[in-house]
Amino acid sequence: MALRFGVVGTGHWARTTHGATLARLAREGRAELAGVWGRDPARTAAAASAVGTTAYPSFDALLDDVDAVTFAVPPTAQALLAERAAAAGRHLLLEKPVATDADAARRLEAAVTAAGVASAVFFTRRYDPATAAWVAAARATGGWTGGHGEWSARIEGGPYADSAWRKELGALWDVGPHALGLMLPLLGEVAAVTAVPGPGDTTHLVLRHRSGASSSATLSMTVPVPAKAQTLVAYGDNGRTAIPDVRFDTPECFANAVSALVRAAAGSEVEIPDVHFGRHVVEVLAAADLSRRSDRTVEVQMHAEGQAGDGRLEEVERRLAEMDARYGITPDVQTAIVPEEVADERRVLVEERRRLRGETVPGQA
Repeated sequence: MALRFGVVGTGHWARTTHGATLARLAREGRAELAGVWGRDPARTAAAASAVGTTAYPSFDALLDDVDAVTFAVPPTAQALLAERAAAAGRHLLLEKPVATDADAARRLEAAVTAAGVASAVFFTRRYDPATAAWVAAARATGGWTGGHGEWSARIEGGPYADSAWRKELGALWDVGPHALGLMLPLLGEVAAVTAVPGPGDTTHLVLRHRSGASSSATLSMTVPVPAKAQTLVAYGDNGRTAIPDVRFDTPECFANAVSALVRAAAGSEVEIPDVHFGRHVVEVLAAADLSRRSDRTVEVQMHAEGQAGDGRLEEVERRLAEMDARYGITPDVQTAIVPEEVADERRVLVEERRRLRGETVPGQA
């Protein structure tokens, strides 16, 4: 029996990719499209009309009428709404990034785990058949010790030029997930990241992976049109391998994501990026964001699947204790000689400890 889907979102991507593709799959008998919901009733009605489906008056009304939900909304809104959908027992087809805050991503992951629902994250090229075959072959070969990727685009003049969250967060959070979505399956989870800003919204990343591999990536949505690129090369004991240069069909990739979620919901073993993978991508992006702002390398916290940040206070306390012991910092010693980058990290940790304890952070009262 086909899953009954609801679409959350009314923008260009929601209409042309999520809604239009699900409408086609419904005509083909591969899925059912129940309808659309968005915060603006007029835009919801227009989006529903564009794909020939129902406009729902509320998110709860949509949830009551579906088996699965696809999200095409800003990531901050997605994390909150998807957590509610998971708690209601609905399967999730999420956009990348799943959130813009590591704790929000962990809460969503925990909700999915607790509810036992299926999840998939739409890292577009992971659902392109040629790219997916390349990833599978590269993983089977193994032995990759390094790599470099470049995701360079031009958002100005396109359908997402007025996207508020893309303007605010830039290429790191928009095209960064695409690069990580293909690098991590080959090189493994990230242990630490250094991020350096470039022209426009460009960010350069240097990644140290837990496998011992290292990699780099250049991310931008402000390059000139002739400079646009999507490249990824991995190298190691078996030579080099490069992502195939193909013109992938985005709606067909989304159809493949829907089909994969349907199989996962039915209990089949499906090799797809899910909320657990999406959570780690957010952790890496958040660490990169902090690195770029603080001009230092940031470690990516190891985190067990399904936990919603449990133990973070203990981790912060441990790191502060180690730092204080190393540099002789005590309540009675106010002038310990501490490198500037260490002092900056300690200030960040102290502020986080106050927040986790529920104390007032100076300047935020």
